[in-house]
Amino acid sequence: MTSLPPNQQPHVLLRDLARLLLLFVCFGTGASPRTHSLPGSQPADPYRISVDVDLVVLQATVRDRDGRFAPDLRQQDFLVYEDGVPQAIRLFRREDIPVTVGLVVDHSGSMQEKLNHVIAAARTFVRSSNQEDRMFVVNFNEFVTLGLPPSIRFTSRLDQLESAILRAPVNGQTALYDALSVALERLQSSDRDKKILLVISDGGDNASHLKLPAILKTAGRSNALVYTIGIFDEGDPDKNPGVLRQLARATGGDAFFPEHMAEVVTICEQIAHEIRNQYTLGYVSTNPVQNGAYRNIRVVAKSAAYGKLSVRARSGYLARGEPQTVTPGKAK
Repeated sequence: MTSLPPNQQPHVLLRDLARLLLLFVCFGTGASPRTHSLPGSQPADPYRISVDVDLVVLQATVRDRDGRFAPDLRQQDFLVYEDGVPQAIRLFRREDIPVTVGLVVDHSGSMQEKLNHVIAAARTFVRSSNQEDRMFVVNFNEFVTLGLPPSIRFTSRLDQLESAILRAPVNGQTALYDALSVALERLQSSDRDKKILLVISDGGDNASHLKLPAILKTAGRSNALVYTIGIFDEGDPDKNPGVLRQLARATGGDAFFPEHMAEVVTICEQIAHEIRNQYTLGYVSTNPVQNGAYRNIRVVAKSAAYGKLSVRARSGYLARGEPQTVTPGKAK
């Protein structure tokens, strides 16, 4: 096990946990999809956020004008807006905490000559990640399969992940949306607070039962970050980079489109590094209405030490509840 720096030692995290519980108890309970709750009778996991209120949790990547991470910002350096209304930040962390990662790998026929590069990229990603990360693999062509054996839900072992990717045949059509649905469901079953999907595909879909709006809705209700790597030939009729961009933008992840397959390894290393250098921000919305509506989020960071900063975080979320319908003639 990797030795944790002083600010990540379990006793420090437990102290933070107690502070959070005290901080949020005055807000009562709620039903947001981003609520993190843990019964007080259970042993505390030092890597979990434990509160009993509606807490909108964001993972923010902050870079300076030269594209480097800004690693030492303070809570007061951030501003969070929901639908244009300033929100009070109730949770602030910058720690390399273990995460759960789902590797979603396209095995359709067009990937036949690219799978070795995908394996190499996945290997680099695992080696660059926190040693306590938990991972799983979802393979897909027109069928969606979990790569790990049924007895193993998550693993950090490179050999098991490599075997999981190689387990599926490379042929057939593409059911990307169905694969994302399976991956998001497996991701939500993890007890890690921070959840990542790494999707390697051409972005096309010609075999799913689900449609893109349904997947975007599910992703919007989750707290997962989705990173996508689009690998396709210029003349590939199935390529759809727009879908990959849309998925990444909606969740605060990022989309990459390498010009050469050899770049995929470097991109995976870059993503793993980014995941370990993010800020966790949380707020309780000033809007108490649970009407199923989409709410826009904007995060701003300012620091005299860095000058202009760019922030990437999820662009919004779906509130709980059912969308309100307006009866024709009744609207005012």
